[in-house]
Amino acid sequence: MSLTRPRPRPRSPLAAGRRSGAASSAPHPISPAGRFGLAELRLALAAPQPAAGLTSEFRLVAGLRSHTRRSADPGTGAPPVLLVHGLAVSHRYLTPLAVALSTRYPVYVPDLPGFGLTERPGTAYDVARHAAYLAAWLATYRLGPVCLLGHSFGAEVAARLAADRPDLVHALVLAGPTSDPAARSRRGQFGRWLVDTLREAPAQAPILLRDVWDARPWRVYATLTHSVRNAIEADLVRIAAPTLVVAGARDPVVPAAWREQVARLVPAARTVSVPGAAHNVATTAPAQVTDAIRALLTPALKG
Repeated sequence: MSLTRPRPRPRSPLAAGRRSGAASSAPHPISPAGRFGLAELRLALAAPQPAAGLTSEFRLVAGLRSHTRRSADPGTGAPPVLLVHGLAVSHRYLTPLAVALSTRYPVYVPDLPGFGLTERPGTAYDVARHAAYLAAWLATYRLGPVCLLGHSFGAEVAARLAADRPDLVHALVLAGPTSDPAARSRRGQFGRWLVDTLREAPAQAPILLRDVWDARPWRVYATLTHSVRNAIEADLVRIAAPTLVVAGARDPVVPAAWREQVARLVPAARTVSVPGAAHNVATTAPAQVTDAIRALLTPALKG
């Protein structure tokens, strides 16, 4: 499945919460695909204060004081959605998607070990340790099976968890999954990322700077090393859950040939390409990604 044209600007509950803790109930339009404005930036940087129906929670997971940004349960009976961030970032840039999803699904956005507001361990986790951490997180929250979305490096972690623990994954969304074998090196990935920065909305920059500061540059570098040494193909062929591969049509990190290869490796996967969006499709095209997730989950809900 491919989206061939941008959708009209939808109305959404996206709105900045007051610092007192009460989120505004006035609707706010989500920006068109490829855009990211000051309202989204304020929401992204709000934690641990409540905003737009999202709150922060700290629990001990696998021995680490772990931060999770979460929504309330909308009472629809739909499965929880767990969003997993990429290697240099945190829950912050996934906030627009979390808000867009929260009208229908309970949404959880944990910070992985060493990132965002979660405690920093002394080493940078590889894909296997991050997947084990997510399994422990799900046990702590007594959740599962969930709809699991991983973006960029988070897609590698999500693929490993879905392959190793199919009992925990109701459906899988691989958003901008890394890394393309044609550029599976630190230099190759960094070069593509530099190209992507020219295609992204500039207002995302403060989030990246804050996230890199929280994680520390050495952890980002070490996690990138783990990423390029991870052969995601071995996990993709073991995935049993219904799977969606979604990417921005202008994504230089995950070009069309690689995302199509990912979809071929996963049994019965479907694909969505979002016009106007680059690598941060989960950030800059939350309405389109939400629509794609609903299409993925609706048949399963009917069944």
